[in-house]
Amino acid sequence: MEEVSVRPVDLGQLAALLPADRAERLATAADRARSAFGDRVVWHVNATSHGGGVAEMLQTLLAYAKGAGIENRWLVLDGDPRFFAITKRLHNVLHGEPGDGGPLGPAEHAHYEEVLRANLAELVRRVSPGDIVLLHDPQTAGLAEGLREIGARVVWRCHVGRDRPNDVTDAGWEFLRPYVRHAQGLVFSRRAYAPQWVDGELLAVIPPSIDPLALKNMALAPEQVTAILARAGLVADGRREGRVDFLRRDGTPGTVRSHRSSGGLLLGTDPPPPTVPLVVQVSRWDRLKDMAGVMEGFVRAVDEDDLNGAHLMLAGPEVSGVADDPEGAEVLGDCREEWRHLPAEVRGRVHLACVPMDDGDENAIIVNALQRHAAVVVQKSLVEGFGLTVTEAMWKGRPVVASKLGGIQDQIVDGRDGLLVEDPYDIDEFARILGRPLADAGLASRLGAAAQARVAQEYVGDRHLAQYVELFSDLVRHSDPA
Repeated sequence: MEEVSVRPVDLGQLAALLPADRAERLATAADRARSAFGDRVVWHVNATSHGGGVAEMLQTLLAYAKGAGIENRWLVLDGDPRFFAITKRLHNVLHGEPGDGGPLGPAEHAHYEEVLRANLAELVRRVSPGDIVLLHDPQTAGLAEGLREIGARVVWRCHVGRDRPNDVTDAGWEFLRPYVRHAQGLVFSRRAYAPQWVDGELLAVIPPSIDPLALKNMALAPEQVTAILARAGLVADGRREGRVDFLRRDGTPGTVRSHRSSGGLLLGTDPPPPTVPLVVQVSRWDRLKDMAGVMEGFVRAVDEDDLNGAHLMLAGPEVSGVADDPEGAEVLGDCREEWRHLPAEVRGRVHLACVPMDDGDENAIIVNALQRHAAVVVQKSLVEGFGLTVTEAMWKGRPVVASKLGGIQDQIVDGRDGLLVEDPYDIDEFARILGRPLADAGLASRLGAAAQARVAQEYVGDRHLAQYVELFSDLVRHSDPA
């Protein structure tokens, strides 16, 4: 297993951004954690150290917890391609989609358990009785029983789900139930995601959050945004392609690379001028994110109304950098094929970008700049557990057009904080709604301002940290002998 090093961040830096009453509640939560946890270590176990929302949240939450004097450590599973194919299948079926259509039978159980047995052997050498272990997502569920046996306090968190279960989700939960039943707490991003058999006393609902001070979300001046994107090759501005430096999470200097020597970040197109409106979707190359549908909807919108000359950029990770998502390269390949078949007159206005994953800090600041540069940010997912990229774009004051499903419908009130597409499969509806903020600058501005205020109120990390403290404190209190 890989241990991820996280540098402590003074909790006061986050508190300084909060209203006085919330800063006081955060300090009280930190005091409660130190008192309740004592010398216990809080362990987080997941499937990857980068390339997804879970990893990003762990970087932030662990940094602040460490800064508050709570001992947190983060371990990443070792797994082989077959293991990650099985767990990607589970990810898809919990969303109600068949994924690759493969089985979840005895052979898959056996391989899943074999891989986790090896990881458990490493864990039991590190985790002490009484420590708190938070296991994230289907990849880790099979560790719960072994950790309970050594006296750890075990919570399992599921970051994915579906509002209305179906036969497909039932199959996924049937696979996972024998494993998660050993956890002493179960955390979901929405109440609707928890299967009916979950004991209400074990259930906690904790939506995700963002860190306003993280590289992906920190404030950037307009000239910094253009300079970062020009240097990375995502916009064409020869006047601003010089060196761009930034400060990394650990306080050391970083530099945005040009990437030209490796062929650039865009596949098949020249970068758009910085002056054209840019529609952006940032997500994994995942069929459930429906990048191809975004492309189709944009083309239809252009056919109806030129969209003021807008371009579209679909930005996802460089696929070799995300080990736990074996479908990424295939989905990217399909998107490239769709792009090649676009009408010639619009093809040059549609861009596929692969953002490098070998430097997480550079990746974060490029995504930050891209979201801030966007005229509209979209998230036309077919299913979505929460929509962290929606929260990020809202924090940056961008008008967001997103599917009305999953956690997104908790984040956005249609017409107030963003615009929602009722049916994500309805390409015409998406195309029509996409055109509204591009045609109406006043609407775009109002939506962006309301979105930023909503995130500041509901989806900043102080709330998330306080909910974890409450959950873990109760777990310790109920588990310890009187």
